[in-house]
Amino acid sequence: MSVDKRILPAVADFLLQPGLLLIDGKFVESASGKQLDVINPANEQVIAKVAEADVEDTHRAVKAARTAFEGSWANTSAAERGRLIWKLSDLIEEHTEQFAQIDSLDNGKPVAAARGGDVPVAVSVFRYYAGWATKISGQTNAISWPGDWLGYTLREPIGVVGQIIPWNFPLVSAAWKLAPALATGNTIILKSAEQTPLSAILLGQLIIEAGFPPGVVNIITGLGERVGAALAAHPGVDKISFTGSTSVGRLILQAAIGNLKKVSLELGGKSPVVVFDDADLELTIPGVAQAIFANQGEVCTAGSRLYIHERIYDRVVEGVAEIARNIRVGDGLDESTEMGPLVSRQQFDRVARYVDIGQSEGAELVAGGARVGSSGYFMQPTVFANTNSSMKIVQEEIFGPVVSAMRFRDGDVDAVVREANDSPYGLAASVWTQNIGMAHKVARRLNAGSVWINCHSVIDAAQPFGGYKQSGWGRELGEEAIHAYTEVKAVTAKL
Repeated sequence: MSVDKRILPAVADFLLQPGLLLIDGKFVESASGKQLDVINPANEQVIAKVAEADVEDTHRAVKAARTAFEGSWANTSAAERGRLIWKLSDLIEEHTEQFAQIDSLDNGKPVAAARGGDVPVAVSVFRYYAGWATKISGQTNAISWPGDWLGYTLREPIGVVGQIIPWNFPLVSAAWKLAPALATGNTIILKSAEQTPLSAILLGQLIIEAGFPPGVVNIITGLGERVGAALAAHPGVDKISFTGSTSVGRLILQAAIGNLKKVSLELGGKSPVVVFDDADLELTIPGVAQAIFANQGEVCTAGSRLYIHERIYDRVVEGVAEIARNIRVGDGLDESTEMGPLVSRQQFDRVARYVDIGQSEGAELVAGGARVGSSGYFMQPTVFANTNSSMKIVQEEIFGPVVSAMRFRDGDVDAVVREANDSPYGLAASVWTQNIGMAHKVARRLNAGSVWINCHSVIDAAQPFGGYKQSGWGRELGEEAIHAYTEVKAVTAKL
């Protein structure tokens, strides 16, 4: 296999080594010895091989996590947990370029975006929760029974946690799940997406280097229908945290019934973007384009339903279309690339199918809609106009760079809010206007876990993230994630 000269020597060496499972502090082969090919979506070539875990490997990882939870990790102080998490954040930061190239090769995203976005975000999340480790506390409560009483609560770790991450933000998703679970004293089996396993393996190497006790973090690579299902159903797992599609989320819930394990789900989205006629178009047009085209549109919060006031409809649609036509689509390792390939052949075919459906339903194709080049999974940024809420491209999650524009009239605030909420999803939304009162009124009425005003997909470690309706259960990030990984114990003492 020839090595691209743009690839760092450290990354080239990493790709040549077999990607192994991290179980009980050691990198090991899968019990079956099977391997998975890792495909570069920019050229459809195999760039690495990783271990294909199976049910037996899942059992080993769960056993290691249970032993660590009841032993070494239980005896680790909160201050030491915080120190280890911060040390890991430092190591990730030191390996910024390696992570950026690995996620670009593995996922397709532009290396500049990974370097400037994904890696710093992951670092910030680990540092945020490193600070939380020593600040987890209960409260005292007034007991109303006659006599003298002391009532208080404790927040304690849930136990062994299975975490299943998606392929669109491999490193960031791992940070979102690992950091709060570690800060609260849980032990973990992290299952990477089969399409993008590489950054999780490098992260595992740094976890060992940081000094985490064996078994605290175990990382397995394999197919979702085998390893993910086994993890969700395992009686030795106390909680599952899953990020991915709503359809798979339902399967996770069914598998978790056996021991009624705790479940948190961050699922799909079909985020509305509402643009009023007083919006600052110099801010709004590039903002709503970024909302849908960032990360190839493979974003759960992507602003894929665009509602525009009729007075500015044509200007906004043409402005977004012009940006779409000029986005540089190419290999993620090219520093000038603004949009890389979709992650896989399956995802490319899915997006292309929806583009065909949109045209067959009568939507007007204003920009894009075609494949770029003859190899790699490249899709043009695509803009549909004159769409309506009955169309599949408006109702169903595409998870690609495809936006559907609709218009609304004066006095139609109630109607546009109803349409924005007319979806099985409720993950995110944005409102664009210079009328601050209108912005906050509409924000209150939108059924979404995150609402942004004059921006989109601005996510911070301190802000909780999750969805209404079929976009999930529970929240990640912020203090809410601390609650998601702890049990509350009430203690009542008669004095």
